[in-house]
Amino acid sequence: MRETRILMGMPITVEVVGAETRAVIDDAFAYFEGVDRRFSTYKADSEIEAINHGYIMLDDYSAPMREVLDLAEQTRRETDGFFDMRRPNGLLDPSGIVKGWAIREAARLIAASGARDFYVDAGGDIQSCGRNAAGAEWSVGIRSPFAEDEIIKVVYPRGRGVATSGSYVRGRHIRNPHSPGDPLADIVSMTVIGPDILEADRFATAAFAMGREGIYFIERRPELEGYAVDRSGRAIPTSGFGALCTP
Repeated sequence: MRETRILMGMPITVEVVGAETRAVIDDAFAYFEGVDRRFSTYKADSEIEAINHGYIMLDDYSAPMREVLDLAEQTRRETDGFFDMRRPNGLLDPSGIVKGWAIREAARLIAASGARDFYVDAGGDIQSCGRNAAGAEWSVGIRSPFAEDEIIKVVYPRGRGVATSGSYVRGRHIRNPHSPGDPLADIVSMTVIGPDILEADRFATAAFAMGREGIYFIERRPELEGYAVDRSGRAIPTSGFGALCTP
């Protein structure tokens, strides 16, 4: 069974292979709804907005909020500050890490139900497990940043997470914290494959903010592979990326 709903401001698709999947899928979507209520910077009554307005003190943060903020700070350190959840005005915006974290946690929820073959896609960031309904490996298409209906590469993650950051769908929503005026025009798409979707997602955002250096940052991390596309259409893969393109 496969279903798509609009949540967290994006389409989220959950597919679970098996006879008894309705409740599992509903539970996964309910989880995403809860994440949105807690972390949305567009909801006046969310926990993150209460924190930003000083209504909630550190000792009263929820456990999920503490986990996400700790992960964001860890990522800031590991990326030399290229990932930064603080906006220029000083307010917290952990959305650059929440999506990958939420997908990972939803996948864990599905797995805890006993499902072994499933796929979760939130805004193009994907976690899969097992095999699809046809018994084949799950595959993920990397979309061309220049043509919405064109797939330029197909990867077989085999349980890994796949995340893509870029400017071609949402415009220039990622910034270089070290140079806020940098238009980040050299790279238009950065796909990262990690051991799970959280690892892929948290480094994809930072790598894109690094510009041309980002793919070399991914290359230096042995647990990650990447595929960057520059503004001229040239693809730059990491050395181990090709092995993920064979079924």
